[in-house]
Amino acid sequence: MRRALVSRDDHDTPMVRFDAVTRRFAEVTAVDALSLDIRAGEFFALLGPSGCGKTTLLRMLAGFERPDDGRILLAGQDIAAVPPWRRPVNMMFQSYALFPHLSVAGNVAFGLKQERLPRAEVESRVAAMLRLVRLDGLGSRKPHQLSGGQRQRVALARALAKHPKVLLLDEPLAALDKKLREETQFELMALQERLDTTFVVVTHDQEEAMTLADRIGVMNHGRLAQVGTPAEIYEQPRSRWIAGFIGDVNFFEGSVTAVDGDDVEMTDAAGRVFRAAGAPPVRTGDRITLAVRPEKISVATGSGAAEPINSVAGKVADIGYLGDISVYKVRLDDGAVIKAAVTNARRRIESSIDWDDTVRLSFPPDAAVVLTE
Repeated sequence: MRRALVSRDDHDTPMVRFDAVTRRFAEVTAVDALSLDIRAGEFFALLGPSGCGKTTLLRMLAGFERPDDGRILLAGQDIAAVPPWRRPVNMMFQSYALFPHLSVAGNVAFGLKQERLPRAEVESRVAAMLRLVRLDGLGSRKPHQLSGGQRQRVALARALAKHPKVLLLDEPLAALDKKLREETQFELMALQERLDTTFVVVTHDQEEAMTLADRIGVMNHGRLAQVGTPAEIYEQPRSRWIAGFIGDVNFFEGSVTAVDGDDVEMTDAAGRVFRAAGAPPVRTGDRITLAVRPEKISVATGSGAAEPINSVAGKVADIGYLGDISVYKVRLDDGAVIKAAVTNARRRIESSIDWDDTVRLSFPPDAAVVLTE
């Protein structure tokens, strides 16, 4: 579990500030007037689909790309004129980019030797980094003699050896298999907390971002669609696009028929009535969408008596057994398919729900998020 973020005064200087940064490539705007503050000691994730501009943003911070407009500040200092090798940041590449002719220790020491540090200090730092990533004793091996997970740790040790203020990670776990990737996520979290270094990770993997990050910046078409904690992004998405991009979600569309404070009643095209709590300001007649996560939906066998609100009946069209949960796709009379996720408290062979069964789905008003865009 991620630690709670330390409360910081709003006037504290952020470790990284992107101030209306724009980067263009010919006719394509990769990053579009983007502003973002990243706090010191934070594990921040840039999340988005391929081509959204997240890697370009990371490369500008590293100094490999220059912004066409705007400023990038590091600890309050404009770093536009600072070359990459002089910036107190280091980058761990997706491919790891290890030197095949150098040993593990040689790879970790490379940047330190470029800075002409004393030999004793280089050796001390290399030993400390290898202990930190649990590779002590493997310093004499070459990269080809290591597993994928070990090569990943060598790249991490090399990136950390120069004691950067900010560590940049570009899809750092993409080359690992699923189980090793999950294990390494928690290792990265523990390492970041131990060092209290600002980590900025780029990923297109929602689960990875949700696991690793204190906060997430969701990018789309070169802009930030939303910035928040994993819980805020998941539970309170700002738009239909964000709700659909982060995890599974069901959408119910209709018109507002009643408003009572921040409680909203909506009727869909089939005449079904839904109610949501904690809605943004809307008026009667407005078109809205309710977003409801599958795990918020209860499944009961039989069509049962129709509830007045937030209840629909249909037939089970598909079942996905995922071990800890079962996912049910239920087709309604109008052809709409609703997804519900149920925890497997009992063994699957004892499940009372099967294909083509008629079931009733329901959810409480506070499970629905009202979206107006």
